[in-house]
Amino acid sequence: MARKLEVWRMGMVKYIDALELQSKLVEQRRQGSIPDTLLSLQHPPTFTLGKRHTIHNIISSPDVLQSIGAEVHFTERGGDVTFHGPHQAILYPIISLRESKLGARRYVEGLEDTMIKLAALYKVEAKGRMAKETGVWVENRKIGAIGVRISSGGISSHGLAFNIDPDLNFFSHIIPCGIPDKQVTSLCKESSLQLPDEDTITQELIKSFVEVFSYEEILWKDDHWRS
Repeated sequence: MARKLEVWRMGMVKYIDALELQSKLVEQRRQGSIPDTLLSLQHPPTFTLGKRHTIHNIISSPDVLQSIGAEVHFTERGGDVTFHGPHQAILYPIISLRESKLGARRYVEGLEDTMIKLAALYKVEAKGRMAKETGVWVENRKIGAIGVRISSGGISSHGLAFNIDPDLNFFSHIIPCGIPDKQVTSLCKESSLQLPDEDTITQELIKSFVEVFSYEEILWKDDHWRS
């Protein structure tokens, strides 16, 4: 039987709405009422604090973060504090790791490979599997973040965020992912090529995910997901 993936291209979605949707989809995937599902979206400016967050990694107070137009949310994903915002491609896979025969480490490595493949398309040499440093890097500059949750039954949620061209000034208010003395970068800053529009780059990111995780049948679900 062909491995099937349903892809939801959702556009701009508030973080809390995406969080609630993921919770529903995780339960539906656990029950087997939906296939593996990939949410592709962007968030308005949002700081999220993972299960390993420490207060000293938040340079600005929550009041300051809100005053610059950003929301602040605590979340059950792994990892520390990070930023999500416009011009950042986010993928939230709701997939059965058991059915895919994936352990947690191999799954995270697959998310790294997804972003590495995308960067390579635009002549950017990125790398993952860094000792004690999550995500994907261009030299010592972070271009992609990973934070996942694996629920009982082996169902994944949350996922990856790849910087196409976000406002990097937002990152100055935190120590991204709790890693000091490291910069954050973007595809726009690192690539010497003239980049296509964001939709095209995001579509390439989805394609990379499909190839890395060996899906054979793709079902597309776009704006009508809100109904």
